[in-house]
Amino acid sequence: MTPTPNRRRMPGITVYQRGTKWAYTIYGEPDILTGKRERFNKGGFASEEEAWAGALKKHAEMDGGRRVKPAARTVEQFFTEWLASVKYALKPSAYTNYSTNVAAYILPSIGGRRLQDITVPVLNAFYVHLLEAGRLKRDTNSTMYEYWKTHHHRHNGRGPTPMELSTACGTSYQSAKEAVTRYRRGRIPTDYHAGLSPKSVRNIHRLIHRAFSDAVAWDYVVFNPAEHASLPRERHRRRATPQPWSLEELSQWLRLAQTDRFAGMWVLAATTGMRRSELLGVRREGLDLTARTLTVDDTLISVAGRAEESDGKTQAGRRTVSLDAFTVAALRRHLEMLDDEQKAFGTAYPEDGWLFVWEDGRRPHPDTVTDRFNRLVDAAGARRIRLHDVRHTYSTLSLNSGVEPKILSDRVGHANPTVTFQIYSHHSTGHDRAAAELIGRMIADALSESAQETPRDP
Repeated sequence: MTPTPNRRRMPGITVYQRGTKWAYTIYGEPDILTGKRERFNKGGFASEEEAWAGALKKHAEMDGGRRVKPAARTVEQFFTEWLASVKYALKPSAYTNYSTNVAAYILPSIGGRRLQDITVPVLNAFYVHLLEAGRLKRDTNSTMYEYWKTHHHRHNGRGPTPMELSTACGTSYQSAKEAVTRYRRGRIPTDYHAGLSPKSVRNIHRLIHRAFSDAVAWDYVVFNPAEHASLPRERHRRRATPQPWSLEELSQWLRLAQTDRFAGMWVLAATTGMRRSELLGVRREGLDLTARTLTVDDTLISVAGRAEESDGKTQAGRRTVSLDAFTVAALRRHLEMLDDEQKAFGTAYPEDGWLFVWEDGRRPHPDTVTDRFNRLVDAAGARRIRLHDVRHTYSTLSLNSGVEPKILSDRVGHANPTVTFQIYSHHSTGHDRAAAELIGRMIADALSESAQETPRDP
């Protein structure tokens, strides 16, 4: 049977006779890396018509899901390709955040649309949707609190047990247990809103902007719609920003924190403004008590609930800071405790050299450190702030005490305001000695002058 002319001219397919049988060869798209074409051969067909039928079927199978025509590429197909291409150019935490935001917010709303159909008005409408109704998790915290408040008289005024709360509200036991702890300490839920916070929407916008910039560079679209999209104004009450502690409030917490296992870490946070991730990334080799300096380099962060090492938030985060006498004394006591524990465990003790670890040498999870901080704050009766706000407290006390902003910027590891300043400016290592002594002495004096009240156990 003579094949139809269009089959003879079909690009990428060749049908030919081989002996008494017929065969075909299919030429695929060029490999994006090598430029070589994939080729697939098959023979043994009784006729030319059968060979063409087999070739067309195989061509459709090879083409399905493998090659997307530019005009038909969807947002989901593009983001799948884009995430794979940028994975190793991002820090693990950034890649996890990107992947989560793409899967949770972008794909459910616009994932099925053609990439070329995403315009400025489409993104504007998408951002409005996120602000008004973008939140995925239901408000179980308020539900549990209403039940707990209604039944707070149970168990001699301690309220429902975690099991009772979990059963009544349909939550996990762990969530109910954490909720009961919060409520008994006076931590009540804030107002719930069905939309995402403006900050979350801005984060998603920045993700889309970066992705579409690459789409333009890859010739998938002709312009970046995120370049001109407008972020809707906030439509609900802005959450109050926690205020840093005063010197008196800081000393109230630190008086109790000095009795904790991680007393050295809490003192270091109060007198240097180091981030949680930086505190957990300090190695003993980076601490020089004779020179009274500490090198901040590695960090330990929480990524999707897992503790992972990182190389710091910014280039400015890798620095050496001076330590005051008060902090040196606290760290000296901490090292003595570590040495005693290492001797007790012997060869079973890990030799990683981390400064802040449990009794057996294991590193604490970042979220565990935050929980421990919150318990200490509650037990001390101090005003509730975040662990990160201890950093803000240090910075505020420093500025109010006359520390030069440049010196303070170097000590807390803030990135410089411009790239030029960041590249050509040298850190003032050693010149911050006065700043170290000033705040350390202020805190030490406040502790010694405060009332000698016996602290409660956390």
